[in-house]
Amino acid sequence: MEAYLIWLLAGLALVIAELITGTFYLLVLGVAAFGAALAAWLGGGFPLQAITATVVAGVGAYFVHAYRARNAAQQMPSIDAGQPASFESWVDQAAGLARVRYRGASWDARLEGGDAPQPGAVLYVLAAEGNTLKVSARRPA
Repeated sequence: MEAYLIWLLAGLALVIAELITGTFYLLVLGVAAFGAALAAWLGGGFPLQAITATVVAGVGAYFVHAYRARNAAQQMPSIDAGQPASFESWVDQAAGLARVRYRGASWDARLEGGDAPQPGAVLYVLAAEGNTLKVSARRPA
């Protein structure tokens, strides 16, 4: 199989995977593979293809990172913000790590502020960071 076809198939697979994830980094890698396919189609050897893919991927990843960092403040607020959660227990009180009951399940939570709630106290979700909730004893504005 020709080298440019392998690069095209790899690029296509990466672009399809990007449609599932939505991070734009896989899209950059797919475009880099398309650039390498172009280099292969124009007759460049494998070192030129690899350098083309590396440069396009590096530049693209930088621009995606810069774009995401620049627009981080304009992200939509969490849909969980302001929702009540029930304090269950401390995991590590010194670090502010606790377990809370939210939406019928037990969640890891990081308590913001210096308050030390008692079991059953109502806390308010500020944001969700992965599978950890950021909570506070005060309702967010």
